[in-house]
Amino acid sequence: MTRVDFYVLPTSTLHERRVLACKLTEKAWRQGVNVYIHTSSGTETDIMNNLLWTFRQGSFIPHEKSSAPLADREDMVVLIGHGNPPESFRDLVINLSSDKPPLFEEFQRVAELVDEDESVRTEGRKRYQAYKHQGCQLETHKLDENQR
Repeated sequence: MTRVDFYVLPTSTLHERRVLACKLTEKAWRQGVNVYIHTSSGTETDIMNNLLWTFRQGSFIPHEKSSAPLADREDMVVLIGHGNPPESFRDLVINLSSDKPPLFEEFQRVAELVDEDESVRTEGRKRYQAYKHQGCQLETHKLDENQR
């Protein structure tokens, strides 16, 4: 059964959601977990590709876009993309899209990032209900200013 963690930020900026995605990715990467960051578009993929190198001073998370040639991504444990994840990536998907990530039910965990923006919350509630309907294990983490 897939576990879905909803992280609720006290802000309403896309940048804060992206930075949280980087922090969750770094934590998972340090634990040896394969991470697929699911974005909404090629532009969003490029933004996350850059942000993983720069989100904080001294950050280093080896990663690649899922569209890169296989030889460039075969040893990576962190991939970013807006399509179906590679078959070998089924540990954690971090969702930055307004839709459920493709093949989410094949992952051990899904991280959904929601903030105070009304449209983001509305879409997050829809995804929550959809995951619940599909029998996923749901957890909600309300983050405060110090946890983001």
